Amino acid sequence: MEPILDIKGLSKAYDGFQLKPFDLRLERGSIMGFIGPNGAGKSTTIRAIMNLVRKDGGDIKIFGLDHIRHEQKIKDKIGVVFDEGHFYEDLSLHDTMKFISRFYTQWDSSQFDHYVKQFQLPLKKKIKELSKGMKMKFSLAIALSHHAELLIMDEPTSGLDPLVRSELLDILMTVMQDEQKAILLSTHITSDLDKIADYITLLHNGSLLFTKPKDALADQYGVVKGDLRQLPLLQELCIGVKKNSYGFEALVDDRARVKRELGDAVLIEKPNLEEIMLFYTRRELHA
Repeated sequence: MEPILDIKGLSKAYDGFQLKPFDLRLERGSIMGFIGPNGAGKSTTIRAIMNLVRKDGGDIKIFGLDHIRHEQKIKDKIGVVFDEGHFYEDLSLHDTMKFISRFYTQWDSSQFDHYVKQFQLPLKKKIKELSKGMKMKFSLAIALSHHAELLIMDEPTSGLDPLVRSELLDILMTVMQDEQKAILLSTHITSDLDKIADYITLLHNGSLLFTKPKDALADQYGVVKGDLRQLPLLQELCIGVKKNSYGFEALVDDRARVKRELGDAVLIEKPNLEEIMLFYTRRELHA
């Protein structure tokens, strides 16, 4: 089966920034976490996928179709949630919905009503009167009410309180019970991805560092803590190192090998996604 999103050789250059050519595949039935520091190229990639910025090179296919030649047909089946809502602030939620629904051939009013009740959305209020959490819920209700097969989300949980974030993640997990759908989720809150992602893609300084199954990251990588005298033994396995007056912490890409070769001489722990991102993007850290 062809991927729901297939990127080959995508590149884009601005003054002072370059998104270097990379490939990316997102399969149906999966959630891909898109991570990296500010300025890594995540939003540029998403905007290129949506044809909101003109790419300099490469091909992007969605549902097997060229994202420019078949833009209208593709966007009819995509749901998009950005960090900041791009709605008319002086319109009510009800009027905004009536305006947007005209653009989708499969708009489902009963589905929208379901999310209105679930999110307790005040349809008579204007967009500008909503909290950030309510704006995000409204954006999600719109994105989920036209039977979208691909959800693209750029920092959807940024600035939300833990309760709203948890509610959002539960909804995404429910959406993914339909294995024909897929989600590309860009976020700085890597703990959210620890809970729901199937794959992780890491960007840094415009370069794609890796795309890997999340479970493989947990199984393969390790955070090693020990005496500085042991550090040379780990050089070929180290992704990044943090040194201090007591010793070091290092991210290694073969936890099992370190365990075999050094045993109890060092402490080896499973890393979380935040630690992996930090060590990859800041190769040498000093406490």
